[in-house]
Amino acid sequence: MIEKISLPLPSLIHRIGREAVKNAQAIALQSNCALKRVRRSRNWEVIGEAIKIQSFSTELKKQGDGRFNFLIKKIDTGLLSHSDKLEPLEVKLARLIAANPNITLAELMHITDCTLAEARTARLNSDAW
Repeated sequence: MIEKISLPLPSLIHRIGREAVKNAQAIALQSNCALKRVRRSRNWEVIGEAIKIQSFSTELKKQGDGRFNFLIKKIDTGLLSHSDKLEPLEVKLARLIAANPNITLAELMHITDCTLAEARTARLNSDAW
């Protein structure tokens, strides 16, 4: 959940302009992300935790003008491959147990990479409902 991910943003300045990139960098800092160039190339990347990057995208959408559309689109499509990092472990475990009540603790631990104690707690919480 806490591991940082990196989403590529090819030719960002050519697509949205230098001033828009500077504004996006300020918004990224507020969201605890980093929007920066990849070495000395024209390509950029956004780096941070998946949830923080998702909040960065939400903040860009709140700006309302169309200059961030390319950036928002790239971030949202990049986050699709990291959807497992967007929901908390407890929610993920509850969803898996609700979808398949006969799932074993070993399967839960393998799918979610959680501990035995977390899997048991999730199982007990699902049985209480």
